[in-house]
Amino acid sequence: MTTTCRSEQIHITTDRNAGKRLSHFWGPAMLPAGYPYPEYIDSDGDPWPYNFICQIDLGDIAPLDTGNLLPHKGLLSFFCKIDHYLGNYGAAYSIGGYISDAEDVKVLYFPDCDGFEEIMPADEDGNPLYPQELPVVFSDRPKKRHTEEHALFAPPVHREWENWDHPFEDWIILLQVDSFEGTDFNLNFMDCGVLVFLISPEDLAARRFDNVRAIVLST
Repeated sequence: MTTTCRSEQIHITTDRNAGKRLSHFWGPAMLPAGYPYPEYIDSDGDPWPYNFICQIDLGDIAPLDTGNLLPHKGLLSFFCKIDHYLGNYGAAYSIGGYISDAEDVKVLYFPDCDGFEEIMPADEDGNPLYPQELPVVFSDRPKKRHTEEHALFAPPVHREWENWDHPFEDWIILLQVDSFEGTDFNLNFMDCGVLVFLISPEDLAARRFDNVRAIVLST
């Protein structure tokens, strides 16, 4: 049985002039005090931090979430293995053109943000592993005519086939991240493609985020 979930696409626009915001790409991740930064074990048996991509203050999107698909308070944070696409070739693996395993992705939902602290992984010399924080704002349509295609609940327009492979048919794009660049990064998904996070309609309805998958699409 398939659960039907409908909501309008919520566009995400980077805005360096938006000031300090809970909703942002890159920078430090907000985590509860004492909560360990998400890590995975690489092929050498060593712990390696997931790349923190973005976090979304769910209160920011509440007016735009017409289908009430997400909670309207708290924080939703996205981590996954995309180091290679940022030029960090010391990492063992990055999400590719096939739907990933669950352990390649980490999506965390926190119902509130009380007692949180900012955590930014660093290398042996104390240099931040990831780009500087980049604030984002949300809208029901793109802010500019030509802009990056970052979005929640994006339609699968970059998919070159009718549906996702079994058993992921009819899974929803929870988040789409476009290739883009900034003053201290160049994110390129296989020749200007997109990274999408997929969630089953049943998990989305139950607000479970422990089985989210990812895939890179490039046409």
